[in-house]
Amino acid sequence: MTGNPLQFQSGKSIASRLGGHVLALDVSRALDDLMMDWPQGDTAAQIGATMAGPLEVQKGERFAISRRVAVMPVRGVLTPDSVALERYLGWANYQGVEASCAELAANEDVAACVIDMNSPGGLVLGLEGAAQAIAVLAAQKPVHVLVNPMAASAAYYLASQASDITMTAGSSLGSIGTTRMSVWPVKPDAWGDQWGVHLSSHARAKNPDPTSEDGQAEIQRSLDEAEAAFLDAVARGRNLDRAGLPARLSVTDNKTDGGAMYAPADAINRGLADRQETRAGFYDRVFAGVAPAQGGSSRAMARTARAQADIAAALSKT
Repeated sequence: MTGNPLQFQSGKSIASRLGGHVLALDVSRALDDLMMDWPQGDTAAQIGATMAGPLEVQKGERFAISRRVAVMPVRGVLTPDSVALERYLGWANYQGVEASCAELAANEDVAACVIDMNSPGGLVLGLEGAAQAIAVLAAQKPVHVLVNPMAASAAYYLASQASDITMTAGSSLGSIGTTRMSVWPVKPDAWGDQWGVHLSSHARAKNPDPTSEDGQAEIQRSLDEAEAAFLDAVARGRNLDRAGLPARLSVTDNKTDGGAMYAPADAINRGLADRQETRAGFYDRVFAGVAPAQGGSSRAMARTARAQADIAAALSKT
């Protein structure tokens, strides 16, 4: 990772809040976002409406509905439930994605959903629940992902659970794998103080030392465990052979050389996306494929309960 290390460790940057977490994040593509100061409610100017295709998603809203199509933007570095990043920067979070999926599944006026995606990924914590919520929604009504211009790492994890994935020209997706940004005291800080980390006898995995062999082994174990869950989800969501997936993702003959980002033609060839299309063409096709609403009474509350139960059942099996 490049950039001023003090900005990552100062406690003010977004990156400083992510240290020690296992990440499904393309750090190089997230660098500008990570260098930003964490937004403060009393000083940060709130964002205006977010454009998601032909619709505007108003401040404080997670999706918009038009002509029986719901459009949900997924933007920025993804976190479990950060209100600050969602409110002030317009970035999605996993809790919001789960809640939106349950609401859209229950809404009889919604016949199809679009996830309009531009994200470098985010934390692993909370990611699986949001991905399963998308899968549950896609089992009930079509969920179309538009990658414009990026769905990296955790964002692709989410996208892979949808009904189909469309990419615009010049877009990219992938970065399938996990990483971790570690901070460990080695030299005195700017004030001359040396900081230490002390662990109890049976808690070395609590904050593993990246400068030691044991610490590196524990970090690698946690990364590989999260990567395995990521590959499982992609294989299941895209109907790909799990055993052959590492080789399919590699850019060489060595299956360990995965984690790349892929342009549309390459992504489609590897089975990671379905088509390339213009943004306008994508939305025209999605809206054209939705039939007018039929009459009948609403059962929204019952469908919300069923959708939430489906998500809870799926989570209990993991």
